[in-house]
Amino acid sequence: MSSRSLDPLVLGRVIGEVLDPFIPCMKMVVTYNSNKLVSNGHELNPSATVKMPLVEVMTDPDVPGPSDPYLREHLHWMVTNIPGSTDARFGGSHSPLSLLTIYNC
Repeated sequence: MSSRSLDPLVLGRVIGEVLDPFIPCMKMVVTYNSNKLVSNGHELNPSATVKMPLVEVMTDPDVPGPSDPYLREHLHWMVTNIPGSTDARFGGSHSPLSLLTIYNC
């Protein structure tokens, strides 16, 4: 069995459904709260994630729905360089400007 098939992102269907299979070409170092090194598939205890991350991304891997995801991997929003004191609570949903969307069908 290959190590790729044991990859947590493969097991969680992120790679294969959200992302096409790929071979990593560079090392990326990610730290949480500036001291907790995060590895692929690394689980973090809730106490280690109390402080907000510096980046938040909201994507939808199966737009408009799982049975017909023809708009797959839609980026709803991305916020970067979030100061530690920023309140980033969910502000509610808003329909797009277009009248012909899943939001109002």
